Amino acid sequence: MTSRLTLAHSPCPNDTFVFHALTHGLIPGAPGTDVRLADIDVTNGLAERGELDVLKVSYGVLPHVLDTYALLPCGGAVGRGCGPLVLRRETGPAGRLTGARVAVPSTSSTAYLLFRLWAARAVPGGVGEIVVLPFHEIMPAVRDGLVDAGLVIHEARFTYRHYGLHSVADLGEEWEKETTLPVPLGAIIARRSLGATRLTALADAVRASVRAAWDTPAASRPYVLQHAQELATDVVDQHIELYVNSFTAELGDEGHAAVRELLGRSADLGLLPAVPDGALDFPPSL
Repeated sequence: MTSRLTLAHSPCPNDTFVFHALTHGLIPGAPGTDVRLADIDVTNGLAERGELDVLKVSYGVLPHVLDTYALLPCGGAVGRGCGPLVLRRETGPAGRLTGARVAVPSTSSTAYLLFRLWAARAVPGGVGEIVVLPFHEIMPAVRDGLVDAGLVIHEARFTYRHYGLHSVADLGEEWEKETTLPVPLGAIIARRSLGATRLTALADAVRASVRAAWDTPAASRPYVLQHAQELATDVVDQHIELYVNSFTAELGDEGHAAVRELLGRSADLGLLPAVPDGALDFPPSL
């Protein structure tokens, strides 16, 4: 497997940690890669337009791109205790969000799906206006009263108290209580036209990159910190520990069950199109 592939993933520490060995030519026999680092909303759009070979995307985008892309069984973000948070300036019950103006990082993200699934149960009458803001603007907007609440992801779990904010709901915790399953957040997808043989070899290379990251974390450290968007090193370490886990190496039966549950519940509420039988199989039927 030698021809180069185009790859896009976020600059977040978990992604740069996972893909460092693959993208730096440290996995024998793996393809060369031309890498683009971009926020998840950008990679979601690239996938919807079918522009690159391999991408990290939100699971919320997956049903829209399965005609073109296959879900790889490794490399993504699925886990426990790692879900999005709903933040407010005040403490209080979730019902106080009825009619609230809520800032979100994207309406195509998995976090937004989890928020909508939770709000359908927990917020009588539903929330009000949804405002899409860049991730880094959400907590300041909540703090300054520009919005009533904010939906945040990733390192905000470790920093929201610095803004004087309170967690109204941990959507990962709510999901786990409701389903007993881990939270599916980010997926790795690859072009079906690569064919079953190359897709299988690519998955093997991604697994090898994950193992290399765990075996020699110091090797990726400068690269991770270079793209960590000025995060403190302890936050970087917490981020990696939380989002890179056994499901990153292999989704397995439990990980796949979580993905099917999320997509199925979202389709039942009309948030996503239904996923056809077999569309998540790997290697895919081509």
